Amino acid sequence: MFKLYSRSLLLSLFLVFAESQALAADLGEARSSEWAQPVEKRYNLYQMLPALYRSALPDADALPLLTRLNIGTVITFLPDSDASWLSTPGVKQVQLPYRTNHVDDSDILAALRAIQAAETDGPVLMHCKHGSDRTGLVAAMYRVVVQGWSKEEALNEMTEGGFGNNPHFKDGVRYMMRADVEKLRVALANGDCSTSVFALCSLQSWVGSVITTRQPDPQVIRPSP
Repeated sequence: MFKLYSRSLLLSLFLVFAESQALAADLGEARSSEWAQPVEKRYNLYQMLPALYRSALPDADALPLLTRLNIGTVITFLPDSDASWLSTPGVKQVQLPYRTNHVDDSDILAALRAIQAAETDGPVLMHCKHGSDRTGLVAAMYRVVVQGWSKEEALNEMTEGGFGNNPHFKDGVRYMMRADVEKLRVALANGDCSTSVFALCSLQSWVGSVITTRQPDPQVIRPSP
């Protein structure tokens, strides 16, 4: 009888402990203090830094919240513009659509450069549809390239941070594992669109510069005799 009571008591204590742990995790209390912290569950909205937020696709109901957060720029990684819901005057809109299963260094550099440029105008919100895979990869690369986190630390936050269990995480993980962080840092600092001179954006830039160089100066053109 005593053994049965003891087992029941232990089971009850275990269930209470498990429930408290689940509640703490839901409230963000069990999260690493270095990870993005929850702000609004409805929009999968988290704060990465004092002036950098990440979320799922907001809607018009989120505008008061974004106003309270003093968001100055909204960056979307979706193919559709935010103009359908974002009508707040003074909030800049940046659209950089990409897919994690086709991501390359030029996508990441464009996103990181956009974030850095926007941060000078106040807090930034970046988002995709669910706030997990596309946003998660950019957030992880920001941690690694800009903040100096290790890949392991950034991947842990991306996949275990509570942003959603997205099947496309594997694509982001695959990209991160092969990414050359030092080359990305150099390209970001130099204003290069990619880490490779053979990238499409690099070739387009080179062709554009050649055409510009070969344009005759109208001031030195002489009429034919």
